[in-house]
Amino acid sequence: MHLSDLLDALPAGAVRERPSEDPLIRGLAYDSRSSASGDLFFALPGVSVDGHDYIGQAIDLGAVAVAAERRPAEEVLRGRALVLLTDSRRSLAPIARRFYGDPASELRLVGVTGTNGKTSTTYLVESILARAGCRVGLIGTVEVRHPGERQRALNTTPESLDLQRTLRSMRTHGVEAVVMEVSSHGLELGRVEGCRFEVGAFTNLTQDHLDFHGTMDAYLASKTMLFGRHLRPGGGAVVNADDPAAGAFEAAARAARARLVRVSRSDRSAEVWLEDAQVRMDGTQARLRLPSGPLEVELPLLGDFNLENLLVSSGIAVALGLPPEAIAAGTAACPQVPGRVERIDSGDEEAPIVLVDYAHTPDAVEKVLRTLRPLTRGRLIAVFGCGGDRDRSKRPLMAEAVARWADCVIGTSDNPRSEDPVSILADVERGLGKLERVEAEALDSAERAYTVIVDRRRAIDLAIGIGRKGDTVVLAGKGHEDYQIIGRERFPFSDCDEARRALRRRAG
Repeated sequence: MHLSDLLDALPAGAVRERPSEDPLIRGLAYDSRSSASGDLFFALPGVSVDGHDYIGQAIDLGAVAVAAERRPAEEVLRGRALVLLTDSRRSLAPIARRFYGDPASELRLVGVTGTNGKTSTTYLVESILARAGCRVGLIGTVEVRHPGERQRALNTTPESLDLQRTLRSMRTHGVEAVVMEVSSHGLELGRVEGCRFEVGAFTNLTQDHLDFHGTMDAYLASKTMLFGRHLRPGGGAVVNADDPAAGAFEAAARAARARLVRVSRSDRSAEVWLEDAQVRMDGTQARLRLPSGPLEVELPLLGDFNLENLLVSSGIAVALGLPPEAIAAGTAACPQVPGRVERIDSGDEEAPIVLVDYAHTPDAVEKVLRTLRPLTRGRLIAVFGCGGDRDRSKRPLMAEAVARWADCVIGTSDNPRSEDPVSILADVERGLGKLERVEAEALDSAERAYTVIVDRRRAIDLAIGIGRKGDTVVLAGKGHEDYQIIGRERFPFSDCDEARRALRRRAG
């Protein structure tokens, strides 16, 4: 495909200057290290890295054209075709869509947005679609997968080029429907431009990502873009009507003339609502009311908060026109979601129950611990931290939520990034004021107390070491992640692996 053909996919005003050359483009790249012969290289500006600094490297590796927002020096460009764009990141999406032949138009797309619950909801929908006889792909925080292939995810919603490439690959492998987590970053940065969803869904909205969005109003506005800009004509919009932000999403759905499907725990006017539920430590039994009538379901995922994910996923199934029996079968067969209230079993009857969860917002921590409190016979022990270079205001709020429900708390490092872990924990401690601070060796004998251990491995060791039969230990914040970010480096670290090691040490 020639460069001019790709540039024709851009909206008016996107191109500030076209080149006179019209080379044949064999591939697209935005990471100079992955550039190859015949590529069009996009120099994307970033927070810590600017693609304009790597144009020379991309050309060294074979790029024949460059799309940039600033003109590089001639000795860097070396006669290659240059396209000057007003916004190179937003231009990448329509060009990638054109290059890969608009794969989204050949697929049934389901998009799920919200602060919490996106991953569990997409796993449920994937399972329901599979039981309905559909070949399904999944794109989300944990991984990207379809039958016969899976890979780790780098972002909740991939960069537009990666997304379009993935959708084309899925379609080539016979995938018919794709369930996707759609983050506020993905919406705001244009990663899903060109994707039209058959069904979009909203789970909830609580404080998160204010380091990027600045205000909750801006965060909300980004989320509602899923309904306002990215639904197919006549598409379905599923809204958790119990969330305080539901009105904004319902308004966006109506403005888009979408088919609105409201779900609720208690509102009987909703299209899908919860008639009854019994939450246990091994899962949940629930009875839903669908437009077709009542439906009994067995949900293998732990936690009262997963009832919201069940309602949203069932609403998506209703919007897709799937039969109730597929909802029941798919829900019952849903696999354990990695790092989402994931139980680490040791086989030792005297050991505490150990759960790993991705909860990293005040609302998510609150929901997990509030659910586990009545299910725990002994003490509720929590290990948590807060990420560096992220919204500082949520740190004491997370700590307050932990202090409300846990008996023993260990504050520790999460992903400190470029911040001093001790400084992060000082912010955390401002929310732990209702608990007594004790030294680590005194935590086991104290009542309603906390301690601080910067080293996360030691913190996990302590929590599991003092845990007794009947206690529940929650390792919150990192979930499925198998790394810890310190400075700009990623070091291998998994809460699940560390918990297993600590349980083995405890046993022998």
